[in-house]
Amino acid sequence: MLFFTSSFSPLVGNLLVTLLTFIYVFGLVALMNFCVTRFGLPQDISRKITHIGAGSIIVFLPLYNDLHWSKYLNVTIFVVWFILLILKGFFASPDDEAVKTMTRTGDRRELLKGPLYFVIVAIICGTVWYKAFPGIVAMASLGWGDGFAPIIGSRYGRWKYQILSTKTVEGSLTMFISAFIASIFFVWLILPSELNINRILIIALIATFVEGFSPKEVDNILIPVAAIAAANFIF
Repeated sequence: MLFFTSSFSPLVGNLLVTLLTFIYVFGLVALMNFCVTRFGLPQDISRKITHIGAGSIIVFLPLYNDLHWSKYLNVTIFVVWFILLILKGFFASPDDEAVKTMTRTGDRRELLKGPLYFVIVAIICGTVWYKAFPGIVAMASLGWGDGFAPIIGSRYGRWKYQILSTKTVEGSLTMFISAFIASIFFVWLILPSELNINRILIIALIATFVEGFSPKEVDNILIPVAAIAAANFIF
Protein backbone atom coordinates (compact mmCIF):
# COMPACT_ATOMS: atom_id res chain seq x y z
CA MET A 1 0.00 0.00 0.00
CA LEU A 2 1.03 3.60 -0.45
CA PHE A 3 2.21 5.38 2.65
CA PHE A 4 -0.97 7.50 2.84
CA THR A 5 -3.27 4.46 2.81
CA SER A 6 -1.23 2.43 5.30
CA SER A 7 -2.17 4.94 7.98
CA PHE A 8 -5.85 3.96 7.70
CA SER A 9 -7.87 0.83 8.29
CA PRO A 10 -8.05 -1.67 5.38
CA LEU A 11 -11.57 -0.52 4.50
CA VAL A 12 -10.71 3.18 4.47
CA GLY A 13 -7.48 2.53 2.58
CA ASN A 14 -9.30 0.53 -0.09
CA LEU A 15 -11.97 3.20 -0.34
CA LEU A 16 -9.27 5.80 -0.95
CA VAL A 17 -7.72 3.73 -3.73
CA THR A 18 -11.18 3.24 -5.25
CA LEU A 19 -11.65 7.01 -5.20
CA LEU A 20 -8.39 7.33 -7.13
CA THR A 21 -9.76 4.99 -9.82
CA PHE A 22 -12.81 7.23 -10.21
CA ILE A 23 -10.65 10.35 -10.53
CA TYR A 24 -8.45 8.55 -13.06
CA VAL A 25 -11.23 7.22 -15.30
CA PHE A 26 -13.52 10.24 -15.30
CA GLY A 27 -10.48 12.48 -15.73
CA LEU A 28 -9.39 10.46 -18.76
CA VAL A 29 -12.84 10.69 -20.35
CA ALA A 30 -12.95 14.44 -19.71
CA LEU A 31 -9.48 14.87 -21.20
CA MET A 32 -10.38 12.92 -24.33
CA ASN A 33 -13.60 14.90 -24.69
CA PHE A 34 -11.58 18.12 -24.46
CA CYS A 35 -9.14 16.88 -27.12
CA VAL A 36 -11.96 15.83 -29.46
CA THR A 37 -13.90 19.06 -29.00
CA ARG A 38 -11.04 21.55 -28.84
CA PHE A 39 -8.34 20.00 -31.01
CA GLY A 40 -10.34 17.77 -33.34
CA LEU A 41 -8.81 14.51 -32.15
CA PRO A 42 -10.38 11.75 -34.30
CA GLN A 43 -13.00 9.81 -32.41
CA ASP A 44 -11.47 6.46 -33.31
CA ILE A 45 -8.18 7.57 -31.73
CA SER A 46 -9.95 8.97 -28.67
CA ARG A 47 -11.87 5.71 -28.36
CA LYS A 48 -8.71 3.62 -28.34
CA ILE A 49 -6.81 5.90 -25.97
CA THR A 50 -9.74 5.55 -23.58
CA HIS A 51 -9.63 1.80 -24.19
CA ILE A 52 -5.91 1.64 -23.33
CA GLY A 53 -6.40 3.86 -20.29
CA ALA A 54 -9.26 1.73 -18.99
CA GLY A 55 -7.17 -1.41 -19.37
CA SER A 56 -4.37 0.25 -17.43
CA ILE A 57 -6.56 0.73 -14.36
CA ILE A 58 -5.10 -2.51 -13.01
CA VAL A 59 -2.06 -0.40 -12.11
CA PHE A 60 -4.03 0.48 -8.96
CA LEU A 61 -4.39 -3.16 -7.83
CA PRO A 62 -1.13 -3.26 -5.82
CA LEU A 63 -2.54 -0.48 -3.65
CA TYR A 64 -5.46 -2.59 -2.40
CA ASN A 65 -5.27 -4.40 0.93
CA ASP A 66 -6.03 -8.04 0.20
CA LEU A 67 -6.91 -8.87 3.81
CA HIS A 68 -10.30 -7.15 3.62
CA TRP A 69 -13.38 -7.88 1.49
CA SER A 70 -13.29 -4.27 0.25
CA LYS A 71 -10.51 -5.26 -2.14
CA TYR A 72 -13.32 -6.09 -4.56
CA LEU A 73 -14.23 -2.42 -4.66
CA ASN A 74 -11.59 -2.27 -7.40
CA VAL A 75 -14.39 -3.03 -9.88
CA THR A 76 -16.72 -0.30 -8.59
CA ILE A 77 -15.72 2.10 -11.35
CA PHE A 78 -16.58 -0.53 -13.95
CA VAL A 79 -19.93 -1.30 -12.31
CA VAL A 80 -20.74 2.40 -12.48
CA TRP A 81 -19.74 2.52 -16.14
CA PHE A 82 -21.75 -0.62 -16.84
CA ILE A 83 -24.85 1.28 -15.73
CA LEU A 84 -23.81 4.51 -17.47
CA LEU A 85 -23.09 2.79 -20.79
CA ILE A 86 -26.51 1.16 -20.81
CA LEU A 87 -28.23 4.46 -20.05
CA LYS A 88 -26.11 6.43 -22.49
CA GLY A 89 -26.43 3.76 -25.16
CA PHE A 90 -30.19 4.31 -25.17
CA PHE A 91 -30.61 7.95 -24.23
CA ALA A 92 -27.37 9.98 -24.63
CA SER A 93 -27.23 13.01 -26.92
CA PRO A 94 -24.64 13.23 -29.74
CA ASP A 95 -22.52 15.68 -27.72
CA ASP A 96 -22.31 13.41 -24.67
CA GLU A 97 -18.71 12.86 -23.49
CA ALA A 98 -18.99 9.08 -23.71
CA VAL A 99 -20.46 9.20 -27.22
CA LYS A 100 -17.66 11.47 -28.46
CA THR A 101 -14.83 9.59 -26.79
CA MET A 102 -15.91 5.92 -26.92
CA THR A 103 -17.59 5.51 -30.31
CA ARG A 104 -16.23 5.38 -33.85
CA THR A 105 -19.07 7.14 -35.63
CA GLY A 106 -20.88 9.11 -32.92
CA ASP A 107 -23.71 6.57 -32.77
CA ARG A 108 -24.62 6.13 -29.10
CA ARG A 109 -25.66 2.52 -29.73
CA GLU A 110 -22.00 1.62 -30.14
CA LEU A 111 -21.68 2.04 -26.37
CA LEU A 112 -23.80 -1.08 -25.96
CA LYS A 113 -21.26 -3.17 -27.85
CA GLY A 114 -17.48 -2.96 -27.49
CA PRO A 115 -17.31 -0.55 -24.50
CA LEU A 116 -19.98 -2.49 -22.60
CA TYR A 117 -18.26 -5.81 -23.29
CA PHE A 118 -15.03 -4.27 -22.03
CA VAL A 119 -16.45 -3.28 -18.63
CA ILE A 120 -18.08 -6.71 -18.21
CA VAL A 121 -14.71 -8.36 -18.79
CA ALA A 122 -13.03 -5.93 -16.38
CA ILE A 123 -15.60 -6.73 -13.67
CA ILE A 124 -15.01 -10.46 -14.08
CA CYS A 125 -11.21 -10.09 -14.06
CA GLY A 126 -11.34 -7.86 -10.99
CA THR A 127 -13.41 -10.35 -8.99
CA VAL A 128 -13.02 -13.93 -10.23
CA TRP A 129 -9.37 -13.38 -11.14
CA TYR A 130 -8.50 -10.62 -8.69
CA LYS A 131 -4.70 -10.17 -8.70
CA ALA A 132 -4.42 -13.52 -10.50
CA PHE A 133 -2.24 -14.20 -13.52
CA PRO A 134 -5.11 -14.96 -15.96
CA GLY A 135 -6.94 -11.74 -15.11
CA ILE A 136 -3.81 -9.62 -15.40
CA VAL A 137 -2.74 -10.91 -18.83
CA ALA A 138 -6.35 -10.72 -20.06
CA MET A 139 -6.63 -7.04 -19.17
CA ALA A 140 -3.15 -6.27 -20.49
CA SER A 141 -3.84 -8.01 -23.81
CA LEU A 142 -7.26 -6.43 -24.17
CA GLY A 143 -6.29 -2.95 -23.02
CA TRP A 144 -2.92 -2.46 -24.65
CA GLY A 145 -2.86 -5.07 -27.40
CA ASP A 146 -6.32 -4.43 -28.80
CA GLY A 147 -5.89 -0.73 -28.01
CA PHE A 148 -2.77 -0.05 -30.06
CA ALA A 149 -3.40 -2.55 -32.89
CA PRO A 150 -6.14 -0.60 -34.73
CA ILE A 151 -4.36 2.73 -34.25
CA ILE A 152 -1.28 1.46 -36.08
CA GLY A 153 -3.11 -0.87 -38.44
CA SER A 154 -5.63 1.68 -39.71
CA ARG A 155 -3.02 4.37 -40.33
CA TYR A 156 0.12 2.53 -41.31
CA GLY A 157 -1.11 -0.92 -42.30
CA ARG A 158 -0.30 -1.87 -45.89
CA TRP A 159 -0.49 -5.65 -45.84
CA LYS A 160 -4.16 -6.51 -45.36
CA TYR A 161 -5.79 -9.86 -44.73
CA GLN A 162 -9.38 -10.84 -44.05
CA ILE A 163 -10.90 -13.72 -42.13
CA LEU A 164 -14.08 -12.47 -40.45
CA SER A 165 -13.05 -8.82 -40.69
CA THR A 166 -10.29 -6.88 -42.42
CA LYS A 167 -7.05 -6.63 -40.45
CA THR A 168 -3.45 -5.74 -41.29
CA VAL A 169 -0.18 -7.51 -40.62
CA GLU A 170 1.18 -4.31 -39.09
CA GLY A 171 -1.80 -4.08 -36.74
CA SER A 172 -1.47 -7.72 -35.68
CA LEU A 173 2.26 -7.27 -35.06
CA THR A 174 1.44 -4.24 -32.90
CA MET A 175 -1.15 -6.32 -31.06
CA PHE A 176 1.43 -8.96 -30.24
CA ILE A 177 4.18 -6.58 -29.15
CA SER A 178 1.82 -4.43 -27.05
CA ALA A 179 0.14 -7.41 -25.37
CA PHE A 180 3.51 -9.02 -24.67
CA ILE A 181 5.17 -5.93 -23.18
CA ALA A 182 2.09 -4.83 -21.21
CA SER A 183 1.60 -8.33 -19.78
CA ILE A 184 5.20 -8.47 -18.64
CA PHE A 185 4.93 -5.06 -16.99
CA PHE A 186 1.63 -5.63 -15.18
CA VAL A 187 2.51 -9.15 -14.03
CA TRP A 188 5.82 -7.81 -12.71
CA LEU A 189 3.98 -4.98 -10.95
CA ILE A 190 1.08 -6.95 -9.47
CA LEU A 191 2.22 -10.57 -9.24
CA PRO A 192 6.04 -10.66 -9.67
CA SER A 193 6.29 -14.23 -8.34
CA GLU A 194 4.51 -15.49 -11.46
CA LEU A 195 6.48 -13.55 -14.05
CA ASN A 196 7.30 -16.07 -16.78
CA ILE A 197 8.42 -14.60 -20.09
CA ASN A 198 7.89 -17.75 -22.14
CA ARG A 199 4.40 -18.26 -20.77
CA ILE A 200 3.48 -14.65 -21.51
CA LEU A 201 4.97 -14.93 -25.00
CA ILE A 202 2.73 -17.87 -25.88
CA ILE A 203 -0.36 -16.17 -24.43
CA ALA A 204 0.38 -13.00 -26.42
CA LEU A 205 0.68 -15.07 -29.60
CA ILE A 206 -2.65 -16.78 -28.93
CA ALA A 207 -4.35 -13.46 -28.14
CA THR A 208 -2.95 -12.02 -31.38
CA PHE A 209 -4.23 -14.97 -33.39
CA VAL A 210 -7.70 -14.60 -31.87
CA GLU A 211 -7.72 -10.85 -32.50
CA GLY A 212 -6.80 -11.51 -36.11
CA PHE A 213 -9.99 -13.40 -36.89
CA SER A 214 -12.33 -11.66 -34.43
CA PRO A 215 -15.14 -9.48 -35.81
CA LYS A 216 -15.20 -5.88 -34.62
CA GLU A 217 -16.64 -5.35 -31.12
CA VAL A 218 -16.69 -9.07 -30.34
CA ASP A 219 -12.90 -9.04 -29.94
CA ASN A 220 -13.44 -7.34 -26.57
CA ILE A 221 -14.84 -10.68 -25.43
CA LEU A 222 -12.81 -13.17 -27.45
CA ILE A 223 -9.36 -11.75 -26.64
CA PRO A 224 -9.66 -11.93 -22.83
CA VAL A 225 -11.41 -15.31 -23.03
CA ALA A 226 -8.51 -16.64 -25.12
CA ALA A 227 -5.91 -15.11 -22.77
CA ILE A 228 -7.59 -16.53 -19.67
CA ALA A 229 -8.00 -19.97 -21.23
CA ALA A 230 -4.38 -20.00 -22.35
CA ALA A 231 -3.16 -18.80 -18.95
CA ASN A 232 -4.98 -21.66 -17.24
CA PHE A 233 -3.49 -24.33 -19.49
CA ILE A 234 0.05 -23.01 -20.06
CA PHE A 235 2.42 -23.44 -17.13
